[in-house]
Amino acid sequence: MEYGPAPESQKEAQAWLDQQGRKFGLFIDNAWSEPGELFASNNPADGKQLAELTQATTDDVNRAVDAARRAQPAWQGLGGHGRAKILYAIARLMQKHARLFAVLETLDNGKTIRETRDADLPLVARHFYYHAGWAQLQDEEFAGHRPVGVVGQIVPWNFPLLMLAWKVAPALAAGNTIVFKPAEFTSLTAMLFAHICVQAGVPAGVVNIVTGDGRVGEAIVKHEGIDKLAFTGSTEVGRIIREATAGSGKKLSLELGGKSPFIVFEDADLDAAVEGLVDSIWFNQGQVCCAGSRLLVQESVEERFLAKLRARMDNLRLGSPLDKSMDIGALVDPIQRQRIAGLVEAARCEGCDVYQPAGCVIPTDGSWFPPTLITGASTSAAVAQAEIFGPVLVAMSFRTPAEAVQLANNTVYGLASCVWTENISLALDVAPAIKAGVVWINTANQFDAACGFGGYRESGYGREGGREGMYEYLVPLSEDQRPAAPIAADKGKAKAAAPSADPFAIDRTAKLYIGGKQARPDGAYSRAITGFDGKFLGEVGEGNRKDIRNAVEAAHKATGWTKATAHNRAQVLFYIAENLAARGAEFAERIAAQTGAKNAEKEVQAAVERLFYWAAWADKYDGLAHQPPMHGITVALNEAIGVIGIVAPNENPLLGFISLVAPAIAVGNRVVVVPSEAHPLTATDLYQVFDTSDLPGGVVNIVTGSADELARTLATHSDVDAIWRHDGSAAGCAEVERLSAGSLKRTWTGGAKGRDWFSTAQAGGRTVLAHASQVKNIWIPYGV
Repeated sequence: MEYGPAPESQKEAQAWLDQQGRKFGLFIDNAWSEPGELFASNNPADGKQLAELTQATTDDVNRAVDAARRAQPAWQGLGGHGRAKILYAIARLMQKHARLFAVLETLDNGKTIRETRDADLPLVARHFYYHAGWAQLQDEEFAGHRPVGVVGQIVPWNFPLLMLAWKVAPALAAGNTIVFKPAEFTSLTAMLFAHICVQAGVPAGVVNIVTGDGRVGEAIVKHEGIDKLAFTGSTEVGRIIREATAGSGKKLSLELGGKSPFIVFEDADLDAAVEGLVDSIWFNQGQVCCAGSRLLVQESVEERFLAKLRARMDNLRLGSPLDKSMDIGALVDPIQRQRIAGLVEAARCEGCDVYQPAGCVIPTDGSWFPPTLITGASTSAAVAQAEIFGPVLVAMSFRTPAEAVQLANNTVYGLASCVWTENISLALDVAPAIKAGVVWINTANQFDAACGFGGYRESGYGREGGREGMYEYLVPLSEDQRPAAPIAADKGKAKAAAPSADPFAIDRTAKLYIGGKQARPDGAYSRAITGFDGKFLGEVGEGNRKDIRNAVEAAHKATGWTKATAHNRAQVLFYIAENLAARGAEFAERIAAQTGAKNAEKEVQAAVERLFYWAAWADKYDGLAHQPPMHGITVALNEAIGVIGIVAPNENPLLGFISLVAPAIAVGNRVVVVPSEAHPLTATDLYQVFDTSDLPGGVVNIVTGSADELARTLATHSDVDAIWRHDGSAAGCAEVERLSAGSLKRTWTGGAKGRDWFSTAQAGGRTVLAHASQVKNIWIPYGV
């Protein structure tokens, strides 16, 4: 059966552009500036100019931030119900003008009208409706939190309006004000959205939109008046932003690139899997960060599946995005087409087989690329590892489920994955093993405002949507109550041990604790530790890079702890508390000797209670079952991050240590800890407590030494998944954040402020658990 043309009228969209004079200024403080230096926005399908937009300057960004700052107190003071009414009005207006938005998006972006009309716009309205609900419930559901303040938001060109909704809706719901930068290539629907804001009654200064190239984004990132940055885009730019914001105190969420696996097992419904794959990789011309760009198909059905796939590719229709019968539209810009073509040609030169439908006619005008299938690539080939961001699929085979998981995780990314099988047990066994923030079972590219979206590893951190997405735009009030950083204790200088009449007191050097065993430091150096009164107390090993390497290796081997039941982890934590309590007087004496504390017994008791606290949480930090608008459920699992490097505080050397280590291991992480540099003997005294408490070797590894040097090594170690630093060093915390950009590991730093470790509000609760875990959403449709 042949499809006839089904063109969508662009008359209304073109008329709206004409009404604006096809020139746009900036939207700041609910007013439009006069157009300044202009750049063109072109239709990717034919290369024709649609309109001109203003290149914002640093002064323009300053004005936008100032407007947002002035407006924020009143917007927050409007209350949840007041904000909910306005978000609801935006949602209604988006639905009212959905067709105009859809056509304008297709003209500006090049994606098909079926996608903008049937996928993007309904989701846009859904996000504003959903977050109107969170605004209404904020006082009840997010008690003890406040808005971050002024938020800078930067989005890419692949989903211009949907990305806007993902970011603007939760930020407004939480009471923040916004400086928003759309992508340079695709700014027009953001301009139309500005008009919607005025119609909906958004107060002046609450939403500000500045257009332009990367210079505008850089000005937003570096602006001292921005309290939080939310960025969606490439991993490379994400690294730059992480480095630029290091030490600034800005809250940061990054949704970055992906190289998502699409796994097909031999018992899958192959025809359904083919259709899912079409939606996964050729949706939006493959310009999707979570596109299923790596096909992993079980060897026994590989040839049959690929034959079905090639036949389906032969019937894909590429052409005018405004034609409702088209499957594939235009790429956003010729630069994108050139990059994709270069990667495909390189694969061909490497000996890969490249299949493109012979009957696929490429239009002469505009930016186009045919659907492409590459086979025969090695796992290390560029096309198998790099994010192509185009309609290009790389296929390879596997034999066993274990091999499928290994191949799926053979990437620096971790955004999304698809699993196709009729065996529900297999699906639910494989899904948690895949290192990705989203797993779709027997479906693909499902999204909903109630279900958080975001990645693991170099796909970024933070979530958009759901309850966890709201927390990205909120700050616990307890953070405002943190004390000023304590005066750093004297770390002491290396000196000879004081003479002693006891012949058995010659060796008083505490070793490192790695893999459940005491170990001498690789460098064979030690440092004398003196008490508050200058009295010699003992020596500790000076750990180095190699010691950290050994500790990280030991932590990676202790995967059984992550796989253990939460009940088992809780038992071990209770047991540690019991054994610590039994030696309470000894620990109190050690703390008093080091710090001069008059109430050291109070710190020991607090540490015992804190262990009980996190043991209690271990089997109660449950996930959620969402019910999105589909025939099925989405299970949100709180998963361990992996290996966490921890730099403990100098104050309260026992309680601070326990307050960081216990929550990390409670949810299944393994840790490498640098204890208090000034008072490390309390941590080294814990070795025997751990050994007698059934804690498996490698779960907690302790390396004493220089906090700065060891933190630097942890931050740059590619096999450390997150790093926490809470020793009050502003420069050290900034360095950790900057160095972590290399592998985009998650960070939690205290900056130059202290923390009341005796306060559960400041050292406990879901805020800490959120730092110790990452949310994976598994989509499980019914009857599919």
